[in-house]
Amino acid sequence: MTKAELRKLYLQKRQNLGEVNYHQLNLALYHAFFTNIDLSFLKTVHTFLPIREKHEPDTWMIIDRIRREFPHIRLSLPKINAAGVMENIYFEGLHQLEKNKWGIEEPRHGVPTPAEKIDLVLMPLLCYDVEGNRIGYGKGYYDIFLKACKPTCKKIGVSLFDTTEIIDDVDPHDVPMDAILTPTGLRSFK
Repeated sequence: MTKAELRKLYLQKRQNLGEVNYHQLNLALYHAFFTNIDLSFLKTVHTFLPIREKHEPDTWMIIDRIRREFPHIRLSLPKINAAGVMENIYFEGLHQLEKNKWGIEEPRHGVPTPAEKIDLVLMPLLCYDVEGNRIGYGKGYYDIFLKACKPTCKKIGVSLFDTTEIIDDVDPHDVPMDAILTPTGLRSFK
């Protein structure tokens, strides 16, 4: 299937989730994260903030626990600047956030995070294939950002669904993930 077809299919699949099922999947995702990812040597973790209305994977429980139990880790959040480029800003607290034009919470101010300082990236996606290629909303923000990260940075997509879909139109500029985190666990691609 093409990216456009898969995007439509998985957006619908997400919208069809009931609130109870959505909550259960996010709870399982939280447990899968802390069961499968070793945070002891990480210094900076980039994560997206969810659009709950679109039933995106909810990263807030993960963020809260990292802030409480792993004070050596700095969190970084994405922000789309006026030029339409994704920047990374260190997360200081809720007071720093506001919704952008797409309804996504992002830092309105803060200290920029150099991409080369990031050790792990949690990326939103709609679906993925068996090669680690991801389909997002089609803007290419993460593909550009990931190319600026250091080679040792772990690129992990986050999904509420397992998939074995084949993406027919993968582009050469698409940056594949190292792993995918789902409610059933962590699947590595390399």
